[in-house]
Amino acid sequence: MNKNSSNTMALAPNTSSKRETVCIFGTGDFGRALGHKMIQSGYHVVYGSRSTQISNLIPKDAEVLSHAEAAQKATIIIIAIQRQHYNILTPLAEILHGKVLVDISNNLKLNQYPESNAEYLAQLLPGTKVVKAFNTVSAWALQSGTLDASRQVFVCGDDVEAKQMVMNIVRALGLTPLDKGSLLAAQEIENYPLQLFPMWKFPMVLSLGLTVFFFFYCLALDVIYAYIYENNNFSFFIVYTIPNHVCPVMALILLALVYLPGIFAAIIQLYRGTKYRRFPDWLDKWMLCRKQLGLIALAFASLHAVFTLGSPTRTFIRWRTGTGIVSQALNNRTEPLNITNAWLSDSYLALGILGFFLFVLLGITSLPSVSNNVNWREFRFVQSKLGYLTLIFCTAHTLVYGGKWFLNPAAYKWYLPDIYMLSLVVPCAVLVVKFVLIFPCIDKHLTKIRQGWERNPKYSE
Repeated sequence: MNKNSSNTMALAPNTSSKRETVCIFGTGDFGRALGHKMIQSGYHVVYGSRSTQISNLIPKDAEVLSHAEAAQKATIIIIAIQRQHYNILTPLAEILHGKVLVDISNNLKLNQYPESNAEYLAQLLPGTKVVKAFNTVSAWALQSGTLDASRQVFVCGDDVEAKQMVMNIVRALGLTPLDKGSLLAAQEIENYPLQLFPMWKFPMVLSLGLTVFFFFYCLALDVIYAYIYENNNFSFFIVYTIPNHVCPVMALILLALVYLPGIFAAIIQLYRGTKYRRFPDWLDKWMLCRKQLGLIALAFASLHAVFTLGSPTRTFIRWRTGTGIVSQALNNRTEPLNITNAWLSDSYLALGILGFFLFVLLGITSLPSVSNNVNWREFRFVQSKLGYLTLIFCTAHTLVYGGKWFLNPAAYKWYLPDIYMLSLVVPCAVLVVKFVLIFPCIDKHLTKIRQGWERNPKYSE
């Protein structure tokens, strides 16, 4: 019976109209928002405050008492005050003895203090049971009810029973508790809200650096070179043509960089003859941000698709098309259809469309709402097998478009290769090495290693 009740509580908030009393120290934004949410969930809330005067901001069904009086009414006390004000709790040590204190505080910067706020609170009041929770939920989300982005609540504490009581409150509020272990995890939990897209830092910096490099590379070859040596003013290329050259190049290179760390990992495992040794730190970090690299690559590919759709409306394209038509009319000559160019053009478009379709499919399956509904084998098939197929299509798309320039001396302005040639280096290298790795003699050996076989067992730990 108890087990069933617990499962029910985990799936949906308990709608009972009568719950225990919860005390909240602090009447700031978060304290008021949390109290209002608890009252809606059936809890009786009593606030402990320096001023016992009722304010319009306080939920109308809540009591406001002094800290000492409020603490005596509840077993669970939520500390909704900042660390620098914890000294007001010291005189209440006797009243707070044996009670559950829920620390919800955050700091202004990472690792601001030697110990976490929750650990400091436990040292300040050694007779209490301190639990860290709710610091990853915003007051605005509680007030507006938009908790989709912050529904998960990290909980940690040394007392198992106290931690379970807090997790029951979290579930009753319609949130999802995640047990992070002992109070030693409080520092990590407190640092979490201060991290701004931690897994996106390297992909964003890398993408920005490559984008700037390729932009100025194209600027030198397509605008500056044409102005100096051909006396053509193509400065307007900066706003449309160059971005439409940079976007597909970035999409292809970043997609290749998604699968390159897997190639490195396979080579390292084959060289070591074991899977029981850690990869280098740089490779570990690279593999952890592959999803972010893939999503940025998809963004560049999408921009390229939009830019390409808008190309026929450009003045430059219409001028060039009109000039060609007028030239044929003046010469009384019609250019015959070049079947080879027609094949190349249609193949280029078809490969691009197929590659972009698979690109979008990879992006959709990386969404948690989708990936959670497929098993590991299905997810791996899409992200690995279809991922490499996407890389093949996109690489072929670029090869068909720019491959003809490889042996054309006119393509090497200032002896520099065209941007499309540069974009093919990494993806072609990835595909060639991957092709070698899937040879049966190598793939079978690699599979044995990943299943636990070791060439030299002394390296196992």
